[in-house]
Amino acid sequence: MTPTAGAESTKPPQWQLVLAFLCIYVVWGSTYLAMKFAVDTIPPFLMGATRFLIAGGLLVAWSVWRGRAQVSRAALQSAAIVGGLLLFWGNGSVAWSAQRVPSGMMSLLVATVPLYMVLIEGARGRKPTFAQLVGVAIGLVGVSLLVLPADGSWRNAPVDPVGAAVLALGSFAWTAGSLYSRTATQAPYAPMASGLQMLCGGAMLLVLGIASGETARLSLDLMSPRSMWAVAYLIVFGSLVGFSTYMWLLQKASPSAVGTYAYVNPAVAVLLGVVLAGEKVPARGVLAMSVIVGGVALVSLAPKRGARRT
Repeated sequence: MTPTAGAESTKPPQWQLVLAFLCIYVVWGSTYLAMKFAVDTIPPFLMGATRFLIAGGLLVAWSVWRGRAQVSRAALQSAAIVGGLLLFWGNGSVAWSAQRVPSGMMSLLVATVPLYMVLIEGARGRKPTFAQLVGVAIGLVGVSLLVLPADGSWRNAPVDPVGAAVLALGSFAWTAGSLYSRTATQAPYAPMASGLQMLCGGAMLLVLGIASGETARLSLDLMSPRSMWAVAYLIVFGSLVGFSTYMWLLQKASPSAVGTYAYVNPAVAVLLGVVLAGEKVPARGVLAMSVIVGGVALVSLAPKRGARRT
């Protein structure tokens, strides 16, 4: 299931929506640990480039085979913007931070996406409700609990501060790209639209990986089987299935409803990190998770925002 602008706007069957939400709830929750495993022995930007160039290439090839590869210049520009914000900046930030931040904690910081949605849409003229503003404030308190050191020393912060800052910027970019994609002109055939976004984001990551000297650290002999299997998992489930489903949902459901994945993913990611990677969640991390998830839930489940100002 993939996005399409200008495609039919009919409401999909309920079972399709249920399966799509389950996909982004569970599958995406598992990608944080997969990304952590992948960057163990593969440089993060080149890993992301490989992931998206292969997945995007497969979707574009499928579109060509089906005779549905028509795309306008405006759609190409939109693909570059969406791919740049979501995959290059947003997902690239997660891949880089996976070298410094445990997978469960990464998912918590990325869970702030619905908070950014409220702030960005507020700046665009959609006045947030009081409940949403309270949710944003609660979420920010949770982030501060997760990031700020209790004794004033950054060395003792629960989460690496540099990694946390990069994740925050990446989450903002992901939010902006998600909102932009809802109204952007895209290729009429959904797999082609997603494939182009992945190719654009992957190409940007490839350039960044080369420019940052990652090729000097890339060696097939040094790649572990676990890292390679993790990349394969990310290509199939993170990109072809998860990302495509997310973009499809953005066209079929409201941003606030789609944003509910942000308070389910952390539970999945933390559980998998503890069970499969032996990650430990500090006491402040548990408290922060409760506060962040509570704030995000309040934002996502609050009544609709006010009408756009004129």
